[in-house]
Amino acid sequence: MKTFAINTLGCKVNQYESQQIREFLEQLGLNHVGTSKKADMVVVNTCCVTHTASAKSRQSIRKSQKLNPDAVIFVSGCLSNMQTDELNNPSGNIHLIRHKDNLAAVLSQAVRNKNTNVDLKSSQVCQDTAIRTENTLKIKSKNKSSCLPKLPQLTSFKGQTRAFLKVQDGCDGYCSYCIIPKTRPDVHSKPAKEVFDEAKVLVEAGHKEIVVTGIFLGAYGQGTVRRKKWERGENNKLAELLEGLAEVPDLARIRLSSLEPTDVTERLLDVFCKHRNIMPHLHLSLQSGSDAILKKMCRQYSAEQFIETVGSIKSRLDRPALTSDIIVGFPGETDADFQATVDLAKEIGFAKMHVFSFSPRKGTVAAGSQDAINNKVIKERSKILRDLDIELGRKFRQRFIGEVDSVLVESSKSKKILGRSERYFDVYIEKTVGRLKKNDLVRVKLTENMGSGVAGEVVKLES
Repeated sequence: MKTFAINTLGCKVNQYESQQIREFLEQLGLNHVGTSKKADMVVVNTCCVTHTASAKSRQSIRKSQKLNPDAVIFVSGCLSNMQTDELNNPSGNIHLIRHKDNLAAVLSQAVRNKNTNVDLKSSQVCQDTAIRTENTLKIKSKNKSSCLPKLPQLTSFKGQTRAFLKVQDGCDGYCSYCIIPKTRPDVHSKPAKEVFDEAKVLVEAGHKEIVVTGIFLGAYGQGTVRRKKWERGENNKLAELLEGLAEVPDLARIRLSSLEPTDVTERLLDVFCKHRNIMPHLHLSLQSGSDAILKKMCRQYSAEQFIETVGSIKSRLDRPALTSDIIVGFPGETDADFQATVDLAKEIGFAKMHVFSFSPRKGTVAAGSQDAINNKVIKERSKILRDLDIELGRKFRQRFIGEVDSVLVESSKSKKILGRSERYFDVYIEKTVGRLKKNDLVRVKLTENMGSGVAGEVVKLES
């Protein structure tokens, strides 16, 4: 067994975990190849947040099997953790990893055997071995919590300028539409020192921007995501973590992935204001602007709380980019409920909205609801919000035309160089500066508001 490929579906957490798998298999001596090439081992890291995501995951498994008929194929991720009929009776060379704590042990056994004959049961017992890597580090099978080998901390985020850094996992919130508490029920966080050490290594590998992520990031440091069980109903441990990250040498940019509005404490905003390398961009999941729908969704905030949080953010930060997720057509959503969402979006002035049409997810409370919304109505409402998204995004970007902004170059292969501004919108730079390359930080004068971003001219190369 010499080569491996990884197919990744889903969120930033899945992408982070696929990078862990990549590094682990490389440490075991295998070579990483692209998903379009034949490999001796394939890992399909699945998603099942919606039925569409599950279908794409199953399609990826079938495609991998067709391309690699002689390979051993491991199916990991959220879909493989689901105890449903969605992945019943895998055939031939396909192995389901039902418990992610077993993944490293199963992969290492497959490599040791140097063939596709994998005994999943024997891989779940303690193996008193150590794997020595090229840099002479050891990955030991034994540790305090388990004798099974673990996936490593990252040393690089291959293929991307921005590195994702997972600091939290698990959710027990049970929003009525969400399956994640059944696939990742164990709420836990990475110790702060490990986070800082990993960030330092990623910076040393050349990553100038780190995106801090988790399944429920606002619950960092807590054993549950249910705020009623937190002391004083507030969590400042994420703020403390962010403060330490901001002081990592040479880390130019930090972003936070999705938060709920009540995760944004005054202490967190203090940290944002104190450190210039924390980007003025917050992604706050709204889902609906109607309190009636938010209650049906079992969300932990009201529309008024969302507005109050945004008011606090805008009073402390300079024209922050506020992005959000919205679900259209949740069961029971009336015209008035939908209009409340539209009105709130206009009041907030989102820089970007990710609009999702509701689809019932088997295994969730909402899937059994009797007051489903007609698909035609859902499509009409979705179009209204997507049109509004274009309008609001353009208005937000217009506020910065004529100013100079810091841009991280993400692609330089096309006629125009594509970069990301501090406030997360795309910046297209005319390819007039030959030395510009991917991962450069440049000062750019923003000259023209375009359909999907802003055109700009290079003023100065930062690094």
